[in-house]
Amino acid sequence: MMGFRESKNFSLSTIASEIQDFWWKNDVFAKSYSRENSPDFIFYEGPPSANGKPGIHHVMARTIKDAFCRYKTLKGYNVKRKAGWDTHGLPVELGVEKELGISKDDIGDKISISEYNSACKKAVMKYTSDWELLTQSMGYWIDLSDPYITYKPKYMETVWWLIKNIFEKKLLYKGYTVQPYSPAAGSGLSSHELNQPGAYREISDTSVIAQFKCINDNKSDKFNGMFPFYFLAWTTTPWTLPSNTALTVGAKIEYSFVKTFNQYTKEKVTVVVATSLIEKVFAKNFFNVKDESMLSLFKESDAKIPYYVVKSFKGFEFKNLRYERIWDEAPLPIDNPENAFRIILGDFVTTDDGTGIVHTAPTFGADDYKAAKSAKPEVPPLLVPDKNGNKVPLVDLKGKFIDDIGMISGKYVKNEYYEENNIPEKSIDVEIAIKLKEKNLAFRVERYSHSYPHCWRTDKPILYYPMESWFIKVSDFSERMFNLNKEINWKPNSTGEGRFANWLKSANDWNLSRSRFWGVPLPIWANEDSSEYKIIGSVEELINEINISIKDGNMKSNPFSSFEIGNMSDENYNNIDLHKDIVDEIILSSSKGLPMKREKDIIDVWFESGSMPYAQIHYPFENKDLIDKQINFPADFIAEGVDQTRGWFYTLHAISCLSFNSISYKNVVSNGLVLDKNGQKMSKRLGNAVDPFEMINEYSADAVRWYMISNSNPWDNLKFDKEGVAEIERKFFGTLQNVYSFFSLYANIDNFKYKEDKIDVVKRPELDRWIISEINSLVKKVDYNLDNYDLTPAARDINDFVQEKLSNWYVRLSRRRFWKGEYNEDKISAYQTLYKCLIIISKLISPIAPFYSEYLFQSLSIISKKEDSVSVHLSSFPDIISELIDKKLEEKINQVRNICSLALSIRKKEKIKVRQPLNKIIIPVKTDNEKEDIENAKSQILSEINVKSIEFLDKKDSLLVKELKPNFKLLGPKYGKIINAVAKEIKELSNTEIEKLEIDGSINLSVENTNVIISADDVEINYKDIEGLSVATDGHQTIALDLNLNEELVNEGITREIVNRIQNIRKNQGYDVTDKIEINIKNNKKLEEALNSNLDYIKGETLAIKLYFSEDLNKGEKIEFDDIKTVITINKV
Repeated sequence: MMGFRESKNFSLSTIASEIQDFWWKNDVFAKSYSRENSPDFIFYEGPPSANGKPGIHHVMARTIKDAFCRYKTLKGYNVKRKAGWDTHGLPVELGVEKELGISKDDIGDKISISEYNSACKKAVMKYTSDWELLTQSMGYWIDLSDPYITYKPKYMETVWWLIKNIFEKKLLYKGYTVQPYSPAAGSGLSSHELNQPGAYREISDTSVIAQFKCINDNKSDKFNGMFPFYFLAWTTTPWTLPSNTALTVGAKIEYSFVKTFNQYTKEKVTVVVATSLIEKVFAKNFFNVKDESMLSLFKESDAKIPYYVVKSFKGFEFKNLRYERIWDEAPLPIDNPENAFRIILGDFVTTDDGTGIVHTAPTFGADDYKAAKSAKPEVPPLLVPDKNGNKVPLVDLKGKFIDDIGMISGKYVKNEYYEENNIPEKSIDVEIAIKLKEKNLAFRVERYSHSYPHCWRTDKPILYYPMESWFIKVSDFSERMFNLNKEINWKPNSTGEGRFANWLKSANDWNLSRSRFWGVPLPIWANEDSSEYKIIGSVEELINEINISIKDGNMKSNPFSSFEIGNMSDENYNNIDLHKDIVDEIILSSSKGLPMKREKDIIDVWFESGSMPYAQIHYPFENKDLIDKQINFPADFIAEGVDQTRGWFYTLHAISCLSFNSISYKNVVSNGLVLDKNGQKMSKRLGNAVDPFEMINEYSADAVRWYMISNSNPWDNLKFDKEGVAEIERKFFGTLQNVYSFFSLYANIDNFKYKEDKIDVVKRPELDRWIISEINSLVKKVDYNLDNYDLTPAARDINDFVQEKLSNWYVRLSRRRFWKGEYNEDKISAYQTLYKCLIIISKLISPIAPFYSEYLFQSLSIISKKEDSVSVHLSSFPDIISELIDKKLEEKINQVRNICSLALSIRKKEKIKVRQPLNKIIIPVKTDNEKEDIENAKSQILSEINVKSIEFLDKKDSLLVKELKPNFKLLGPKYGKIINAVAKEIKELSNTEIEKLEIDGSINLSVENTNVIISADDVEINYKDIEGLSVATDGHQTIALDLNLNEELVNEGITREIVNRIQNIRKNQGYDVTDKIEINIKNNKKLEEALNSNLDYIKGETLAIKLYFSEDLNKGEKIEFDDIKTVITINKV
């Protein structure tokens, strides 16, 4: 007759393969989300980009998603999980450009936009098979049969609808501003992209305090006597100095005239600097003098330079003073040059660092641009005409100076923009600094370490660049977004209340434009002078506008003529393409019938991803009720990496707030980084990247998943160590499999199939009642944590239960009940209890370990017929049976376990094997009840730690003497000079005083006329070892072991060791557990004496019929331990 499955060659990877086939044959995943009369649980998948290979960090993120979706399925929900592919954006374009050997400037010249976009479309799904393989091999349930794909016309149409919706709310505008721009990527960046983790990096740059020479126009009488003088302005971007058109001072800041000498030219100069910063500016090679006449004593060869502070003025008094251009090779601004090169006021000026005077280049700084615009009259930016008459700054979009401006012409502003083999020895910053030194225009030049933003995709420094872009007026909604965020349950909470909330409070307007090619085009058409705009919100609307344009003679034909309006089939939408190369050819008509061309930019790809709740279902053109009636919106749960806080999490939230005045997700888990085992970021360059496929193939998906979840909270950075995965495979899954194997082996021997009536739990032995109480407590804790989106404590609690309580205590103490004695009620109770524990564990681990949980569930339920579900993932989460939870019993048994654990720790410390019996264990007790509980568990304790007796000590006994060790880290700062005297007093406290400290939590001492309060945290309480005894404590429980050995104890220890070796020989020779044997041992006097005095024990444990000694036995299993050497053979009889 068929019994419970027994597996001699246990392999998690083999199990996973078998279970995959089982799921596929039984259509388990589809059944999990299509159950009748079950409520829906809404999950949104953050789409990966398939143009790159998946990494180990994707296993972490997907495990989190999968675990909670599986848990909610167990709780009775239908959890639909639509896959998606993020197919647009910079990573795709940069990859294609590299593959084709082109740059952005070659697009439209060497390669058409149409050809380029075709290459992007092909490249974007390059690694789809890798992603699908990872999805399958790691057991991530997601519906790949009908994914949303962001380059599909339906998805793009919804994005257009959202743009128009936002426009109709008057939240879309076009503005010319200085914005973050990535020359390496050839595109502007939004503020949330600039705030991705790792975007700001610590770098070392050349900094310059430049001297700007004030012009004496005889209009500033108050400064007579000071001329000629220089304004000192500090910059960490010397390359922007040629574009300077103003200096900004704080109106209320006090500035001083200082007479000194330039440290490079040694020329005498008078400079202006913020009074509060004089000491910083003149800190290194200067010294202050109180008499101006002392300046005349300075010689060029002097190491130190004197300076003399003359007089002070407020910043507003310098307003509109003019100064000479610092870079004479730079042209004048094309617009209103007469308003340039003057002092203006700005409220952003501080005296935190620098000189208190800000070098202002309106073309390359957002604050600079605002200050210049608000000045009266307006300060012009340094723009010059290009060959087409367009106004451009001195630096082009590649980060290179334009031609015809002297020594800096054609040079990159950052060395990082050069090809690796063309990087110059001196950066442009250094070249500019050298020239300024020569011209007496550099007061100080030095290296300066500071945080500077980099492009999140290219790792190159960004510039701030003047650009015309379309913006969403997010700032108008920042308070509403902040308040809606309070409705979201963040894990961890600190991310939602801290990082995310702070970001929302100060949210900048969203730069929507990207000067790229592969993405959703802005659906905005403008007439020639940009006085009229049309925003298109659907394909139908676009076709209608095309037809009008044809009538007006602006277009000859409709490129979308094959599209049938109102037909929502995929086949119909596949007839059109909404990408740039197509829609840029579409000319619409203005209200006057004049041509309107599309704005050339595409939409920020983050807007696309934030549109997925609506675009994935083609809202509002289809499935309108799913959003409007909140059937599929907002999501109950999303999860991604912490880097999405200012990425996908933000854009989802912003769009739902702007368009629907709602949150878009209720619960969010953000996971931290996956680092290498040394805490370093993984990268191919460093050679420390972990291949997820290799990990899964070597250790199994279940082991990798369990390791990642149990090792640390998902939101903490994980130091990934494959040795940790191996340990999980061995200790957790290996232990659980051993428990199941133990059960199946003996259940099959006894033909147990759970056909007997269930034995009432109250009638079961105490050990059974304890483990049943413990597993119900476990169910309660796991349910609470998973419902609260806390995976790690759930995994750790299961871990502890399986390894320590179930395997290491219950099974070990119940072994004899399974393999000895008749098939009676006690044995049936043991089988039913262990079966129940295993079936519940199979369900509890299923969200994190989907394969092995299925294997365990199938192995049990197929034979018992106790489960209604075909799969563990279609079953119900275990019920919590509160009446079976007995906390008092749990505490009692766990105290016994703790006592045993302490005793075993002593054995380990003293290097005494558990097989060596000891005379006694000494246990201090505080109450009679405590003593009684331990007395009731006496047989368990004696058996578990292998001692002969228990001796109890009450408070009156003084055998165990406590001693205190001062915690100097805590006490040192408190008591300083008297710390040694305090430590001495602590060490001299009596047992009675120590007990008072333990009970009250503190004790007062008088030390050198000082009242000293010692708390329990200030000390470590230990017990003194006594000769022959070894003491152990964990703060709550204390025990001592008597380590003295007599002949009888030594002989029993030898006997137990031999029994263990015989059992191993039985196992290695493949004997069944019921086989009887005879034992032959090579004679050894000490061994023979030991075994003869314990003969019945040996025969009973090993099922031996006969045991005899031979003088000349040389063949067999060689045995060596302590000072014993022998040979053993066994034969089945």
